Amino acid sequence: MRDKLTTLAKAIISLGLIAWIFHRVDAAEVGQMLASANVWYLLLALMLYIGAIALNAVKWQVLLRAQGVRVPLRALLSYTFVGVFFNNFLPANVGGDVMRGYGLSRYTTRLTDAAVSVIVDRVVGLIAYMSAAVVAAIVVVNTVGNSQDLQAVEYVAFLSLAAIAGGFGVLLSRRLRAWIGRLFQWRWLTPLAPVYGRVSDAFGAYRFRYRALALAFLIALGGLMLTNLVNWLLAESIGGGIPLLYICLFNPLIALVLLVPISIGGIGVNQNVYPFFFGLLGIPHGLALAVSLLMQALILVSGLPGGILWWRLRSAEVPAGSPMAPGRAQ
Repeated sequence: MRDKLTTLAKAIISLGLIAWIFHRVDAAEVGQMLASANVWYLLLALMLYIGAIALNAVKWQVLLRAQGVRVPLRALLSYTFVGVFFNNFLPANVGGDVMRGYGLSRYTTRLTDAAVSVIVDRVVGLIAYMSAAVVAAIVVVNTVGNSQDLQAVEYVAFLSLAAIAGGFGVLLSRRLRAWIGRLFQWRWLTPLAPVYGRVSDAFGAYRFRYRALALAFLIALGGLMLTNLVNWLLAESIGGGIPLLYICLFNPLIALVLLVPISIGGIGVNQNVYPFFFGLLGIPHGLALAVSLLMQALILVSGLPGGILWWRLRSAEVPAGSPMAPGRAQ
């Protein structure tokens, strides 16, 4: 019942945000832009976006190997696409990251390590995204404009990077993890102490894996650049007008905002944050909205292979209790 109410609330929020943004733009103009989209640009954008998803699987494999967990890249590609499918089509029930973590139960009994690898994968990706946003913000503020709004964007990028990197540093610090572990001596938290111990040990495995973390960071940057190019191609497909530098600044911030799970698959939120951010640099809201709609369509299309893979995986023999087992995670 709670899941149904959550899904209903998200659907209402998505519809409300879509209605709000279309109330503020010329819908006919946006429709003309979408109708004029160059198909070849769209296909190239789709190929690059799928390439970015594949890079995420490579990054995940690097982080798993740092823990000594060996999983074939082909399997990680499958689970990564399954995660994309769940994130965009079934967000209210089971998140894509959860499905990725449980999917590894086919290859390892170290489920805590697998779950932590998904978290570290996400955190390293965010650090890469915010690092790029900080660099782009510095360039934009010093070359394009120095308004209070852009300065605020610059501060947000700095603070986000500091918060995420600082939090990750805490998780890697043996001393701080031990200090947090003392909280589980409190009798109400004592039953959770073994779980915290396993999670703490799993994070500790990355403590001196600087090479693997640096490589994962660089791969994440590569994936980000691909998605930047995807957004630029989508804009070019309807006539252009959004410089790549602007996209390098706002694309990571949009990705950060979309992590807030208040709508279904980011629908509605995505369509409002594009006009908001790009409007700060004078991009017409209608153009930004059209790009966001194309991006939403591309995300949904790229998630379809994950649905097919999930259907094939759940039909195969899987360990009992896995959410991929028949009759689960529906």
